[in-house]
Parts: sequence; C-alpha cells; structure tokens
Amino acid sequence: MKFNLFMLPSIPCTFEERIRLRPVGRNREKYQEMLAELRELTVLADELGFDALSTTEHHFHSEGFEVSVAPLLLYTDLAARTKRIKFASLALVLPTWDPIRVAEEIAILDHLTKGRFIAGFARGYQDRWTNVLGQHYHVMGSPMDGSEVDAHNREVFEEVFHIMKMCWREETVRFKGKYYEIPTPFETGIRRWPVSESWTRKYGADGELDAAGAVQRISVVPKPYTDPHPPIWQPFSVSEKTIRWCASEGIVPFILVSHPESYRALSEAYREEAGKAGRTLALGESVGAFRSIHIGDSYAEAYRLGEESQGRGFIEYFSGFGFFEAFRLPGETTPVPQTFERIVEAKYELVGTVDDIKRELDALRENGNPEWFAWYFDQGILPLDEAKRQLELFATKIMPEFKES
Repeated sequence: MKFNLFMLPSIPCTFEERIRLRPVGRNREKYQEMLAELRELTVLADELGFDALSTTEHHFHSEGFEVSVAPLLLYTDLAARTKRIKFASLALVLPTWDPIRVAEEIAILDHLTKGRFIAGFARGYQDRWTNVLGQHYHVMGSPMDGSEVDAHNREVFEEVFHIMKMCWREETVRFKGKYYEIPTPFETGIRRWPVSESWTRKYGADGELDAAGAVQRISVVPKPYTDPHPPIWQPFSVSEKTIRWCASEGIVPFILVSHPESYRALSEAYREEAGKAGRTLALGESVGAFRSIHIGDSYAEAYRLGEESQGRGFIEYFSGFGFFEAFRLPGETTPVPQTFERIVEAKYELVGTVDDIKRELDALRENGNPEWFAWYFDQGILPLDEAKRQLELFATKIMPEFKES
C-alpha cells in the first residue's frame, strides 16, 4: 500500500472553544495556529515516510472545521518545507472553477513541486458555498440523488473536466460546449488583437490566428511538468456509477464505503470497467480506501479517543450531508444508525492497539488490497501532541509492514 494523510484542515480548538470563540474561522491568531500545526504535521509526515498529504477545498466555514479555502496556495507553502511527500487536492470542486484557470494553476504547482502534486476533483455537495461560487454556471451543491440539480452539477463537472484536460494535452484549444466556449465570441474569433502579425504569428503557437489575424484558438501555458498531466484522484466515492466513471477515465477513486463486502464489490466494479477501457488491473490497483484510525494502549482507550474526535465530528457535522449512507450494511433497508458504534461496525473507524490496527489492515489487504490507504486524520480536533503521537505510532509500528517497497 501507499499511504495518504488526509486532513480537512481545521482550526485547532475544542468543541467548547468553538462556541466561546465563534466565529473561530475568522480568528487571526487561531488561523496562524492552524498553519503552524499543519506545517509541523506535514514535515513530520514527510520524515516518517507518508507518500502523500491531502486536504479538502471548502469555503465560508466560520465554524473553523473545514478551513481549506485555497488548497493550491497551501500546498505551495508546504512543498517548500518538505522533501519527498506529494500533495493531493481531495478535492477541488470543479463546477466552481474556470476550466482554464484551474488548468493553469495546477500546471504551475506541478512545476513548482517538480511533480509532487496529484490533482483531485469533486462535484461539490455543500450548497452554502457551491451555490455562491458556482453561480456563473447556475450550479448548486450535488445532492447525489439523480435529480435535475444533481444532473446539472454532473454535466457542468464533466464539461469543465474535459476542457481542463484539453488545456493540458493540446498545443492549442478551440471548444464550444453548453457552458463554455474558446475563444469568445466563438463564431468570429477575437478580432481586437493588435499584435497578431507583429507578434503572435511570428512567435505564438501554430493555428492561434486565422488568415485575417483573428484569434481562433488559444494556447494554455505552461504545459504541466508531468507528462501529460498530474495523476487524477476523486474522493468520497460511494456509488458504483462514480466508480465506473473513474475507471473509464483512469482516475483513482477513494472509496468511502467501508463494509468489507460492499467495499470489495466497488473495487471489483472498478477493475471490470477499467478492463473495458483497455486497462488490465489487479484487484485494488488504482483504488484508494478511506479510513479513520485511533491507536491506544487498549481497545477501550482507542475507542474513547475516536468517539470524542472523529465520532463527534461525523455525528454532529457529516451526518447532515448524508455520509452515514457509506456505512450502510449489506441488506439493510432501515435508516442507518448515526452512532460511533456504527462507524466502527462498518469498518470505517479502526480503533485499538497497534496489533488491533495491524489485523484490520491485514483484513483490508485480503479483502480488496487497495493501492492507496487514506487516513482521515483528526488535525485540529486532537491536541497537537496526541496527533503527533498517533502519527509516530502508526508510521513506526504499523506502516512498515504494509508499505509498498
């Protein structure tokens, strides 16, 4: 396995402090504290041998729980402080981005890190900010229910995704879709480009100009450092439809569904669809698994630690967005219990001693053998000393037995 450390990131404070300091997301001193903590944990993860570090992209989180406003800027800072660890966006919400700007910014980060960036994308599920930042496409957060809103979100995502990849792969781009066109106006081209003959026709890319000097195609620079572009991931995958789309596109999905039987079925679906696209893969190859881990001197100690951190965050926050559906047991038709006990029962939350966690990873390796293991790490919820202790325990006592050589 390869190991990815996933953080939101979050302002470091207790749940009680979030009440007292509200809105803690706008607290300058606490934001600086978060940056310092992220830097320290990232450097430690790099030294301990983690393969990647990833964060979300979210906006307007006054509560201080997902303060991941500009992940590409954050990775630039963190990459300058580390030597080998890669950085992955899990994920940039494409229906809120301009396709050319996201292609440019990722290409630049790919150059700045010399290939230490992995591009992860999602459709966006939080209306509070997706509706605002996606208004130019009239897009809203995806409810993932097959509704008209859901279908529109997917349609925009796929068009932005397609244009972005064109910008990376093609020397010049011309495109007219439902939501975006290059150039604009598309029919006539861009006529007011006074240096078409003196400059662009001599020095620019072939085909940018027509015979009359109008701009008919654009050349997006720079070309990515990685050929043809950075690897692509998609997080929080729960549906077979999404898994199969990822397989057809050569994308690594990080599967949130955790019950062994259900997880294996989605891994099998990925392998099957990849085969249809001409990629012969072993079970688990090009697939990632999401899990939470808490390690203690006893099972009871680890359980309590997880319940007070990951459990509370999932129940109070993520449950509102329907994430407990990922923990539905096979054959279950009643509402999924929104309890920490269920998270553990579904094998998303792995708690126990070092030996307990080893047994859980052994079982995962036997059941689906994911190429990537993503640890949802409670940065900002766990005290920093405890967070560092968890990292060091896992990296020195557990990870070496499972890490890809």
